[in-house]
Amino acid sequence: MNGNQTSRRWAGLVFISIAVSLIIVDSTIVNVAVPSIVEELKISSTEVQWVQEAYTLVFASFLLVFGSLADRFGRRRLMLWGVVIFAGASVAASLAPTGGLLILSRLVQGVGGAMILPTTLSIINATFRGRERGIAFAVWGSTIGGMAAVGPLLGGWLTTAFSWRWAFGINIPLGVVIVIGVLLTVAESRSDRVERIDGVGALLSVLTMAPLVFGLIEGRTYGWWTVATVPTVGGWTWPFSLSPVPVAFAVAVVALVAFVAWGRRRQRQGRSTLLALDLFRIASFRNGNIAAAVVSLGEFGIILALPLWLQFVIGFDALQTGLLLLALAVGSFVASGVAGAFSGRVAPVWIVRGGLLAEIIGVAGVAFTIAPDATWGPLIPFLFVYGLGVGLATAQLTGVVLADVPPSASGQASGTQSTARQLGAALGVAILGTVLFSTTAGVLASTLDDRGIPAAERDQVVSQVVDSAGAAIVGLDASPETQDLAINARAAFSDGTRAAAFTAAAFLALGLASTLTLGAGASRREPEAARAGETA
Repeated sequence: MNGNQTSRRWAGLVFISIAVSLIIVDSTIVNVAVPSIVEELKISSTEVQWVQEAYTLVFASFLLVFGSLADRFGRRRLMLWGVVIFAGASVAASLAPTGGLLILSRLVQGVGGAMILPTTLSIINATFRGRERGIAFAVWGSTIGGMAAVGPLLGGWLTTAFSWRWAFGINIPLGVVIVIGVLLTVAESRSDRVERIDGVGALLSVLTMAPLVFGLIEGRTYGWWTVATVPTVGGWTWPFSLSPVPVAFAVAVVALVAFVAWGRRRQRQGRSTLLALDLFRIASFRNGNIAAAVVSLGEFGIILALPLWLQFVIGFDALQTGLLLLALAVGSFVASGVAGAFSGRVAPVWIVRGGLLAEIIGVAGVAFTIAPDATWGPLIPFLFVYGLGVGLATAQLTGVVLADVPPSASGQASGTQSTARQLGAALGVAILGTVLFSTTAGVLASTLDDRGIPAAERDQVVSQVVDSAGAAIVGLDASPETQDLAINARAAFSDGTRAAAFTAAAFLALGLASTLTLGAGASRREPEAARAGETA
Protein backbone atom coordinates (compact mmCIF):
# COMPACT_ATOMS: atom_id res chain seq x y z
CA MET A 1 0.00 0.00 0.00
CA ASN A 2 1.57 3.31 -1.08
CA GLY A 3 1.91 6.42 1.07
CA ASN A 4 -0.93 8.30 -0.66
CA GLN A 5 -3.39 5.51 0.04
CA THR A 6 -2.25 5.31 3.66
CA SER A 7 -2.57 9.07 4.13
CA ARG A 8 -6.00 9.00 2.56
CA ARG A 9 -7.16 6.24 4.93
CA TRP A 10 -6.07 8.20 7.99
CA ALA A 11 -7.56 11.42 6.62
CA GLY A 12 -10.78 9.48 6.10
CA LEU A 13 -10.67 8.39 9.73
CA VAL A 14 -10.66 12.07 10.71
CA PHE A 15 -13.91 12.72 8.86
CA ILE A 16 -15.43 9.46 10.10
CA SER A 17 -14.62 10.61 13.64
CA ILE A 18 -16.27 13.97 12.95
CA ALA A 19 -19.37 12.07 11.77
CA VAL A 20 -19.38 10.12 15.04
CA SER A 21 -18.90 13.43 16.87
CA LEU A 22 -21.99 14.80 15.15
CA ILE A 23 -24.33 12.20 16.63
CA ILE A 24 -22.60 11.94 20.02
CA VAL A 25 -22.42 15.71 20.55
CA ASP A 26 -26.09 16.01 19.66
CA SER A 27 -27.09 13.31 22.14
CA THR A 28 -25.31 15.10 25.00
CA ILE A 29 -25.62 18.75 23.95
CA VAL A 30 -29.33 18.48 24.72
CA ASN A 31 -28.68 17.69 28.39
CA VAL A 32 -27.32 21.17 29.06
CA ALA A 33 -29.92 22.86 26.87
CA VAL A 34 -32.85 21.06 28.56
CA PRO A 35 -33.34 23.64 31.36
CA SER A 36 -33.68 26.42 28.78
CA ILE A 37 -36.00 24.24 26.68
CA VAL A 38 -38.12 23.55 29.77
CA GLU A 39 -38.44 27.27 30.49
CA GLU A 40 -39.26 28.32 26.91
CA LEU A 41 -41.47 25.43 25.76
CA LYS A 42 -42.92 24.56 29.22
CA ILE A 43 -42.33 20.82 28.80
CA SER A 44 -42.89 18.27 31.59
CA SER A 45 -40.34 15.89 33.11
CA THR A 46 -41.73 13.06 30.98
CA GLU A 47 -41.30 15.21 27.88
CA VAL A 48 -37.77 15.98 29.08
CA GLN A 49 -37.03 12.26 28.98
CA TRP A 50 -38.67 11.99 25.56
CA VAL A 51 -36.60 14.86 24.16
CA GLN A 52 -33.59 12.78 25.15
CA GLU A 53 -35.03 9.31 24.56
CA ALA A 54 -36.97 9.85 21.30
CA TYR A 55 -33.61 10.00 19.57
CA THR A 56 -32.31 6.94 21.41
CA LEU A 57 -35.49 4.92 20.78
CA VAL A 58 -35.33 5.29 16.99
CA PHE A 59 -31.54 5.06 17.02
CA ALA A 60 -31.58 1.71 18.82
CA SER A 61 -34.50 0.39 16.77
CA PHE A 62 -32.90 0.88 13.35
CA LEU A 63 -29.21 0.13 13.94
CA LEU A 64 -29.54 -3.51 12.86
CA VAL A 65 -31.55 -2.51 9.78
CA PHE A 66 -29.07 0.07 8.54
CA GLY A 67 -26.05 -2.04 9.45
CA SER A 68 -27.36 -4.72 7.11
CA LEU A 69 -28.35 -2.24 4.38
CA ALA A 70 -24.85 -0.75 4.47
CA ASP A 71 -23.32 -4.11 3.57
CA ARG A 72 -25.61 -4.33 0.54
CA PHE A 73 -25.84 -0.77 -0.82
CA GLY A 74 -22.52 0.68 0.28
CA ARG A 75 -21.27 1.82 3.67
CA ARG A 76 -20.08 5.26 2.59
CA ARG A 77 -23.29 5.95 0.68
CA LEU A 78 -25.50 5.09 3.65
CA MET A 79 -23.37 7.17 6.02
CA LEU A 80 -23.65 10.22 3.75
CA TRP A 81 -27.42 9.84 3.52
CA GLY A 82 -27.51 9.59 7.29
CA VAL A 83 -25.58 12.86 7.64
CA VAL A 84 -27.99 14.63 5.28
CA ILE A 85 -31.09 13.35 7.14
CA PHE A 86 -29.54 14.18 10.50
CA ALA A 87 -28.68 17.73 9.44
CA GLY A 88 -32.16 18.29 7.98
CA ALA A 89 -33.84 17.11 11.18
CA SER A 90 -31.52 19.41 13.15
CA VAL A 91 -32.94 22.38 11.23
CA ALA A 92 -36.46 21.30 12.21
CA ALA A 93 -35.42 20.88 15.86
CA SER A 94 -33.85 24.34 15.96
CA LEU A 95 -37.11 25.88 14.72
CA ALA A 96 -39.53 23.76 16.82
CA PRO A 97 -42.23 25.92 18.46
CA THR A 98 -43.53 23.18 20.78
CA GLY A 99 -42.23 20.24 22.76
CA GLY A 100 -44.13 17.82 20.54
CA LEU A 101 -42.49 19.06 17.34
CA LEU A 102 -39.09 19.04 19.02
CA ILE A 103 -39.62 15.39 19.99
CA LEU A 104 -40.70 14.59 16.40
CA SER A 105 -37.53 16.21 15.06
CA ARG A 106 -35.48 14.15 17.50
CA LEU A 107 -37.16 10.99 16.17
CA VAL A 108 -36.02 11.84 12.64
CA GLN A 109 -32.54 12.65 13.94
CA GLY A 110 -32.50 9.13 15.35
CA VAL A 111 -33.01 7.71 11.85
CA GLY A 112 -30.03 9.68 10.56
CA GLY A 113 -27.90 8.71 13.55
CA ALA A 114 -28.75 5.03 13.06
CA MET A 115 -27.47 5.29 9.49
CA ILE A 116 -24.20 6.92 10.59
CA LEU A 117 -22.93 4.96 13.60
CA PRO A 118 -22.80 1.34 12.35
CA THR A 119 -21.44 2.45 8.97
CA THR A 120 -18.52 4.28 10.60
CA LEU A 121 -17.64 1.12 12.50
CA SER A 122 -17.95 -1.16 9.48
CA ILE A 123 -15.86 1.22 7.33
CA ILE A 124 -13.08 1.11 9.93
CA ASN A 125 -13.39 -2.67 10.22
CA ALA A 126 -13.15 -3.07 6.43
CA THR A 127 -10.37 -0.49 5.91
CA PHE A 128 -7.83 -1.13 8.67
CA ARG A 129 -5.98 -4.29 9.67
CA GLY A 130 -3.74 -5.47 12.50
CA ARG A 131 -2.29 -2.88 14.87
CA GLU A 132 -3.65 -0.05 12.71
CA ARG A 133 -7.19 -1.30 13.38
CA GLY A 134 -6.58 -1.13 17.13
CA ILE A 135 -5.35 2.47 16.80
CA ALA A 136 -8.32 3.39 14.57
CA PHE A 137 -10.77 1.94 17.09
CA ALA A 138 -8.96 3.84 19.86
CA VAL A 139 -9.49 7.10 17.95
CA TRP A 140 -13.15 6.18 17.30
CA GLY A 141 -13.83 5.26 20.95
CA SER A 142 -12.04 8.28 22.41
CA THR A 143 -14.02 10.49 20.04
CA ILE A 144 -17.23 9.09 21.53
CA GLY A 145 -16.06 9.62 25.10
CA GLY A 146 -14.60 13.06 24.49
CA MET A 147 -17.50 14.38 22.44
CA ALA A 148 -19.94 13.16 25.10
CA ALA A 149 -18.43 15.85 27.31
CA VAL A 150 -17.62 18.47 24.66
CA GLY A 151 -21.32 18.43 23.77
CA PRO A 152 -22.39 19.97 27.10
CA LEU A 153 -19.64 22.62 26.81
CA LEU A 154 -20.64 23.54 23.28
CA GLY A 155 -24.32 23.43 24.21
CA GLY A 156 -23.69 25.53 27.31
CA TRP A 157 -21.91 28.22 25.34
CA LEU A 158 -24.51 28.31 22.54
CA THR A 159 -27.41 28.28 24.99
CA THR A 160 -25.94 31.02 27.19
CA ALA A 161 -24.61 33.28 24.43
CA PHE A 162 -27.41 32.75 21.91
CA SER A 163 -30.26 30.27 22.39
CA TRP A 164 -30.81 26.55 22.95
CA ARG A 165 -31.93 26.45 19.31
CA TRP A 166 -28.35 26.99 18.18
CA ALA A 167 -27.43 23.76 19.97
CA PHE A 168 -29.17 22.02 17.06
CA GLY A 169 -28.24 24.56 14.37
CA ILE A 170 -24.52 23.82 14.83
CA ASN A 171 -25.08 20.47 13.12
CA ILE A 172 -25.56 22.12 9.72
CA PRO A 173 -21.98 23.33 9.08
CA LEU A 174 -20.62 20.13 10.63
CA GLY A 175 -22.75 18.11 8.22
CA VAL A 176 -21.38 20.02 5.21
CA VAL A 177 -17.77 19.41 6.33
CA ILE A 178 -18.44 15.68 6.80
CA VAL A 179 -20.05 15.19 3.39
CA ILE A 180 -17.23 16.95 1.52
CA GLY A 181 -14.48 15.27 3.54
CA VAL A 182 -15.91 11.74 3.24
CA LEU A 183 -16.43 12.07 -0.52
CA LEU A 184 -12.78 13.07 -0.92
CA THR A 185 -11.10 10.58 1.44
CA VAL A 186 -13.26 7.50 2.14
CA ALA A 187 -13.48 4.67 -0.38
CA GLU A 188 -16.79 2.90 -0.91
CA SER A 189 -17.08 -0.65 0.40
CA ARG A 190 -19.82 -3.28 0.49
CA SER A 191 -20.26 -6.99 0.98
CA ASP A 192 -19.34 -9.26 -1.93
CA ARG A 193 -22.41 -11.34 -1.18
CA VAL A 194 -25.51 -9.47 -2.41
CA GLU A 195 -28.89 -10.85 -1.31
CA ARG A 196 -32.40 -9.60 -0.74
CA ILE A 197 -33.00 -7.64 2.45
CA ASP A 198 -34.82 -9.45 5.25
CA GLY A 199 -37.85 -7.14 5.51
CA VAL A 200 -39.69 -9.25 8.08
CA GLY A 201 -36.60 -9.37 10.27
CA ALA A 202 -36.27 -5.60 10.01
CA LEU A 203 -39.87 -5.12 11.15
CA LEU A 204 -39.47 -7.56 14.04
CA SER A 205 -36.26 -5.85 15.20
CA VAL A 206 -38.07 -2.50 15.37
CA LEU A 207 -41.02 -4.11 17.17
CA THR A 208 -38.56 -5.47 19.73
CA MET A 209 -36.64 -2.27 20.46
CA ALA A 210 -39.28 0.45 20.26
CA PRO A 211 -41.85 -0.98 22.76
CA LEU A 212 -39.08 -1.90 25.20
CA VAL A 213 -37.67 1.63 25.33
CA PHE A 214 -41.20 3.11 25.43
CA GLY A 215 -42.14 1.00 28.43
CA LEU A 216 -39.03 1.94 30.36
CA ILE A 217 -39.54 5.66 29.71
CA GLU A 218 -43.26 5.77 30.44
CA GLY A 219 -43.46 3.27 33.32
CA ARG A 220 -43.09 6.03 35.90
CA THR A 221 -45.87 8.05 34.26
CA TYR A 222 -48.43 5.46 33.16
CA GLY A 223 -47.77 2.85 35.84
CA TRP A 224 -45.73 -0.34 35.74
CA TRP A 225 -48.80 -2.61 35.98
CA THR A 226 -52.08 -0.75 36.54
CA VAL A 227 -52.82 2.67 35.05
CA ALA A 228 -51.51 5.56 37.14
CA THR A 229 -52.13 8.24 34.50
CA VAL A 230 -54.54 7.47 31.65
CA PRO A 231 -52.75 7.81 28.27
CA THR A 232 -54.47 9.92 25.64
CA VAL A 233 -53.56 10.47 22.00
CA GLY A 234 -55.63 13.17 20.33
CA GLY A 235 -59.25 12.29 21.13
CA TRP A 236 -58.51 8.65 21.95
CA THR A 237 -58.14 7.48 25.57
CA TRP A 238 -56.57 4.23 26.81
CA PRO A 239 -59.63 2.09 27.74
CA PHE A 240 -58.08 -0.48 30.10
CA SER A 241 -57.13 -0.53 33.78
CA LEU A 242 -53.97 -2.41 32.76
CA SER A 243 -51.18 0.04 31.98
CA PRO A 244 -49.85 0.13 28.40
CA VAL A 245 -46.35 -0.44 29.83
CA PRO A 246 -46.64 -4.22 30.48
CA VAL A 247 -48.39 -4.50 27.11
CA ALA A 248 -45.37 -2.84 25.48
CA PHE A 249 -43.00 -5.20 27.30
CA ALA A 250 -45.06 -8.20 26.16
CA VAL A 251 -44.94 -7.01 22.54
CA ALA A 252 -41.15 -6.64 22.82
CA VAL A 253 -40.72 -10.17 24.19
CA VAL A 254 -42.97 -11.75 21.55
CA ALA A 255 -41.23 -9.81 18.78
CA LEU A 256 -37.80 -10.88 20.07
CA VAL A 257 -38.79 -14.56 20.09
CA ALA A 258 -40.28 -14.21 16.61
CA PHE A 259 -37.15 -12.39 15.40
CA VAL A 260 -34.85 -15.20 16.52
CA ALA A 261 -37.16 -17.94 15.18
CA TRP A 262 -37.52 -16.15 11.84
CA GLY A 263 -33.77 -15.67 11.54
CA ARG A 264 -33.07 -19.34 12.23
CA ARG A 265 -35.64 -20.41 9.67
CA ARG A 266 -34.11 -18.21 6.96
CA GLN A 267 -30.62 -19.48 7.80
CA ARG A 268 -31.77 -23.09 7.43
CA GLN A 269 -33.13 -22.14 4.00
CA GLY A 270 -29.77 -20.58 3.08
CA ARG A 271 -31.26 -17.09 2.82
CA SER A 272 -29.90 -13.82 4.17
CA THR A 273 -30.93 -12.59 7.61
CA LEU A 274 -30.92 -9.15 9.20
CA LEU A 275 -28.68 -10.46 11.96
CA ALA A 276 -26.16 -13.15 11.13
CA LEU A 277 -26.92 -15.51 14.01
CA ASP A 278 -23.82 -17.50 13.12
CA LEU A 279 -21.76 -14.56 14.37
CA PHE A 280 -22.81 -15.46 17.90
CA ARG A 281 -20.81 -18.67 17.58
CA ILE A 282 -17.74 -16.40 17.74
CA ALA A 283 -16.99 -16.21 21.47
CA SER A 284 -15.46 -12.73 21.35
CA PHE A 285 -18.47 -11.37 19.46
CA ARG A 286 -21.09 -13.04 21.67
CA ASN A 287 -19.55 -12.27 25.06
CA GLY A 288 -18.33 -8.84 23.98
CA ASN A 289 -21.86 -7.77 23.02
CA ILE A 290 -23.20 -8.90 26.38
CA ALA A 291 -20.50 -6.89 28.13
CA ALA A 292 -21.11 -3.85 25.90
CA ALA A 293 -24.83 -3.81 26.69
CA VAL A 294 -24.27 -4.05 30.44
CA VAL A 295 -21.53 -1.41 30.42
CA SER A 296 -23.71 1.01 28.46
CA LEU A 297 -26.39 0.79 31.15
CA GLY A 298 -24.19 2.97 33.33
CA GLU A 299 -21.61 4.55 31.04
CA PHE A 300 -23.25 7.88 30.30
CA GLY A 301 -25.81 7.87 33.09
CA ILE A 302 -24.26 10.73 35.01
CA ILE A 303 -24.61 13.01 31.97
CA LEU A 304 -28.41 12.74 32.30
CA ALA A 305 -28.76 13.96 35.89
CA LEU A 306 -25.70 16.12 36.52
CA PRO A 307 -26.59 19.11 34.27
CA LEU A 308 -30.06 19.39 35.83
CA TRP A 309 -28.60 19.25 39.35
CA LEU A 310 -25.84 21.75 38.58
CA GLN A 311 -28.22 24.32 37.11
CA PHE A 312 -31.34 23.98 39.27
CA VAL A 313 -29.72 23.09 42.61
CA ILE A 314 -26.22 24.60 42.55
CA GLY A 315 -27.19 27.57 40.37
CA PHE A 316 -24.78 27.18 37.45
CA ASP A 317 -25.69 28.53 34.05
CA ALA A 318 -25.42 26.37 30.93
CA LEU A 319 -21.91 27.57 30.05
CA GLN A 320 -20.56 26.93 33.55
CA THR A 321 -22.06 23.46 33.45
CA GLY A 322 -20.40 22.74 30.12
CA LEU A 323 -17.04 24.02 31.38
CA LEU A 324 -17.22 21.71 34.39
CA LEU A 325 -18.03 18.70 32.23
CA LEU A 326 -15.03 19.55 30.06
CA ALA A 327 -12.97 17.62 32.63
CA LEU A 328 -14.69 14.48 31.34
CA ALA A 329 -13.70 15.32 27.76
CA VAL A 330 -10.08 15.95 28.72
CA GLY A 331 -9.92 12.57 30.44
CA SER A 332 -11.34 10.82 27.39
CA PHE A 333 -8.92 12.48 24.98
CA VAL A 334 -6.01 11.57 27.24
CA ALA A 335 -7.25 7.99 27.06
CA SER A 336 -6.77 8.04 23.28
CA GLY A 337 -3.02 8.47 23.72
CA VAL A 338 -2.88 5.89 26.49
CA ALA A 339 -4.80 3.30 24.45
CA GLY A 340 -2.62 3.93 21.40
CA ALA A 341 0.56 3.49 23.45
CA PHE A 342 -0.61 0.14 24.81
CA SER A 343 -2.04 -1.16 21.51
CA GLY A 344 -0.35 -4.46 20.66
CA ARG A 345 1.47 -4.58 24.02
CA VAL A 346 -1.36 -5.08 26.50
CA ALA A 347 -4.35 -7.32 25.81
CA PRO A 348 -7.43 -5.23 24.91
CA VAL A 349 -9.56 -6.94 27.55
CA TRP A 350 -7.24 -5.66 30.30
CA ILE A 351 -7.48 -2.11 28.95
CA VAL A 352 -11.28 -2.50 29.00
CA ARG A 353 -11.21 -3.66 32.61
CA GLY A 354 -8.89 -0.83 33.63
CA GLY A 355 -11.18 1.66 31.92
CA LEU A 356 -14.28 0.30 33.65
CA LEU A 357 -12.55 0.43 37.03
CA ALA A 358 -11.70 4.09 36.39
CA GLU A 359 -15.33 4.77 35.40
CA ILE A 360 -16.61 3.19 38.62
CA ILE A 361 -14.20 5.25 40.73
CA GLY A 362 -15.16 8.43 38.86
CA VAL A 363 -18.93 7.99 39.07
CA ALA A 364 -18.89 6.85 42.69
CA GLY A 365 -16.65 9.81 43.56
CA VAL A 366 -19.09 12.21 41.92
CA ALA A 367 -21.94 10.60 43.87
CA PHE A 368 -20.14 11.14 47.18
CA THR A 369 -19.59 14.85 46.41
CA ILE A 370 -23.22 15.61 45.49
CA ALA A 371 -24.94 17.79 48.11
CA PRO A 372 -27.14 20.92 48.07
CA ASP A 373 -24.15 23.06 49.09
CA ALA A 374 -21.52 21.26 47.00
CA THR A 375 -18.77 23.17 45.21
CA TRP A 376 -17.34 22.49 41.78
CA GLY A 377 -13.73 21.81 42.82
CA PRO A 378 -14.07 18.20 44.08
CA LEU A 379 -16.07 17.20 41.01
CA ILE A 380 -13.27 17.91 38.52
CA PRO A 381 -10.85 15.07 39.36
CA PHE A 382 -13.64 12.50 39.52
CA LEU A 383 -15.05 13.63 36.16
CA PHE A 384 -11.56 13.43 34.67
CA VAL A 385 -11.10 9.86 35.94
CA TYR A 386 -14.52 8.95 34.62
CA GLY A 387 -13.70 10.37 31.17
CA LEU A 388 -10.39 8.53 31.16
CA GLY A 389 -12.23 5.28 31.82
CA VAL A 390 -14.82 5.91 29.09
CA GLY A 391 -12.08 6.56 26.53
CA LEU A 392 -10.17 3.42 27.48
CA ALA A 393 -13.13 1.05 27.70
CA THR A 394 -15.24 2.12 24.72
CA ALA A 395 -12.74 1.68 21.89
CA GLN A 396 -11.03 -1.45 23.16
CA LEU A 397 -14.31 -3.24 23.83
CA THR A 398 -15.38 -2.44 20.28
CA GLY A 399 -12.12 -3.89 18.99
CA VAL A 400 -12.65 -7.11 20.99
CA VAL A 401 -16.22 -7.50 19.71
CA LEU A 402 -15.30 -7.08 16.03
CA ALA A 403 -11.79 -8.58 16.01
CA ASP A 404 -12.78 -12.02 14.69
CA VAL A 405 -15.65 -10.90 12.45
CA PRO A 406 -14.98 -11.34 8.70
CA PRO A 407 -15.01 -8.02 6.77
CA SER A 408 -17.90 -9.23 4.58
CA ALA A 409 -20.16 -9.25 7.66
CA SER A 410 -18.78 -6.07 9.25
CA GLY A 411 -21.93 -4.04 8.62
CA GLN A 412 -24.18 -6.58 10.33
CA ALA A 413 -21.67 -7.05 13.13
CA SER A 414 -21.24 -3.30 13.62
CA GLY A 415 -25.00 -2.83 13.67
CA THR A 416 -25.34 -5.59 16.26
CA GLN A 417 -22.58 -4.15 18.44
CA SER A 418 -24.05 -0.65 18.16
CA THR A 419 -27.52 -1.99 18.94
CA ALA A 420 -26.22 -3.74 22.07
CA ARG A 421 -24.65 -0.47 23.21
CA GLN A 422 -27.64 1.69 22.35
CA LEU A 423 -30.12 -0.71 23.91
CA GLY A 424 -28.00 -0.66 27.06
CA ALA A 425 -27.82 3.13 26.93
CA ALA A 426 -31.58 3.45 26.39
CA LEU A 427 -32.30 1.11 29.28
CA GLY A 428 -29.77 2.94 31.43
CA VAL A 429 -31.13 6.42 30.76
CA ALA A 430 -34.71 5.24 31.30
CA ILE A 431 -33.81 3.45 34.55
CA LEU A 432 -31.61 6.28 35.84
CA GLY A 433 -34.25 8.85 34.93
CA THR A 434 -36.77 6.84 36.93
CA VAL A 435 -34.33 6.59 39.87
CA LEU A 436 -33.64 10.34 39.75
CA PHE A 437 -37.23 11.52 39.69
CA SER A 438 -38.73 8.76 41.86
CA THR A 439 -36.13 9.28 44.58
CA THR A 440 -36.59 13.05 44.41
CA ALA A 441 -40.36 12.67 44.73
CA GLY A 442 -40.14 10.19 47.61
CA VAL A 443 -37.59 12.18 49.63
CA LEU A 444 -39.36 15.50 49.09
CA ALA A 445 -42.77 14.08 50.01
CA SER A 446 -41.33 12.52 53.19
CA THR A 447 -39.59 15.78 54.17
CA LEU A 448 -42.74 17.84 53.66
CA ASP A 449 -44.75 15.29 55.69
CA ASP A 450 -42.26 15.65 58.55
CA ARG A 451 -42.78 19.42 58.41
CA GLY A 452 -46.55 18.95 58.69
CA ILE A 453 -47.33 20.33 55.23
CA PRO A 454 -50.93 19.46 54.26
CA ALA A 455 -51.21 16.58 51.80
CA ALA A 456 -52.70 18.68 49.00
CA GLU A 457 -49.95 21.30 49.23
CA ARG A 458 -47.29 18.58 49.55
CA ASP A 459 -48.49 16.81 46.41
CA GLN A 460 -48.59 20.10 44.51
CA VAL A 461 -45.01 20.99 45.42
CA VAL A 462 -43.70 17.49 44.65
CA SER A 463 -45.52 17.49 41.33
CA GLN A 464 -44.14 20.91 40.40
CA VAL A 465 -40.55 19.93 41.14
CA VAL A 466 -40.65 16.51 39.47
CA ASP A 467 -42.77 17.42 36.45
CA SER A 468 -40.49 20.37 35.68
CA ALA A 469 -37.34 18.19 36.04
CA GLY A 470 -36.21 20.50 38.84
CA ALA A 471 -36.86 23.83 37.10
CA ALA A 472 -39.57 24.76 39.64
CA ILE A 473 -36.92 24.99 42.37
CA VAL A 474 -35.82 28.36 41.00
CA GLY A 475 -39.38 29.67 41.18
CA LEU A 476 -39.84 28.41 44.73
CA ASP A 477 -36.64 30.14 45.78
CA ALA A 478 -37.72 33.46 44.24
CA SER A 479 -40.57 33.96 46.73
CA PRO A 480 -39.85 34.51 50.47
CA GLU A 481 -42.95 32.46 51.29
CA THR A 482 -41.64 29.33 49.57
CA GLN A 483 -37.89 29.59 50.13
CA ASP A 484 -38.04 26.87 52.80
CA LEU A 485 -39.72 24.60 50.26
CA ALA A 486 -36.91 25.38 47.79
CA ILE A 487 -34.33 24.28 50.39
CA ASN A 488 -36.19 21.00 50.85
CA ALA A 489 -36.48 20.54 47.08
CA ARG A 490 -32.75 21.12 46.58
CA ALA A 491 -31.93 18.49 49.18
CA ALA A 492 -34.37 16.01 47.62
CA PHE A 493 -33.08 16.61 44.09
CA SER A 494 -29.53 16.13 45.35
CA ASP A 495 -30.57 12.81 46.89
CA GLY A 496 -32.14 11.78 43.60
CA THR A 497 -29.03 12.74 41.62
CA ARG A 498 -26.81 10.87 44.08
CA ALA A 499 -29.02 7.77 43.82
CA ALA A 500 -28.81 7.91 40.01
CA ALA A 501 -25.01 8.19 40.15
CA PHE A 502 -24.68 5.23 42.52
CA THR A 503 -27.01 3.22 40.28
CA ALA A 504 -24.79 4.03 37.29
CA ALA A 505 -21.74 2.90 39.29
CA ALA A 506 -23.50 -0.37 40.12
CA PHE A 507 -24.23 -1.02 36.43
CA LEU A 508 -20.58 -0.35 35.60
CA ALA A 509 -19.47 -2.78 38.31
CA LEU A 510 -21.77 -5.40 36.77
CA GLY A 511 -20.25 -4.59 33.38
CA LEU A 512 -16.75 -5.08 34.79
CA ALA A 513 -17.80 -8.49 36.10
CA SER A 514 -19.27 -9.38 32.70
CA THR A 515 -15.89 -8.85 30.99
CA LEU A 516 -14.69 -11.97 32.80
CA THR A 517 -16.67 -13.97 30.20
CA LEU A 518 -14.38 -12.68 27.45
CA GLY A 519 -11.81 -15.24 28.58
CA ALA A 520 -8.27 -15.93 27.51
CA GLY A 521 -8.96 -15.61 23.80
CA ALA A 522 -9.45 -11.88 24.14
CA SER A 523 -6.12 -11.66 25.93
CA ARG A 524 -4.27 -13.13 22.94
CA ARG A 525 -6.18 -11.48 20.13
CA GLU A 526 -4.41 -8.15 19.75
CA PRO A 527 -0.86 -9.50 19.37
CA GLU A 528 -2.09 -11.99 16.75
CA ALA A 529 -3.93 -9.23 14.90
CA ALA A 530 -0.83 -7.07 15.04
CA ARG A 531 1.31 -9.82 13.56
CA ALA A 532 -1.27 -10.41 10.86
CA GLY A 533 -1.23 -6.73 10.01
CA GLU A 534 2.56 -6.70 9.81
CA THR A 535 2.60 -9.60 7.36
CA ALA A 536 -0.34 -8.39 5.27
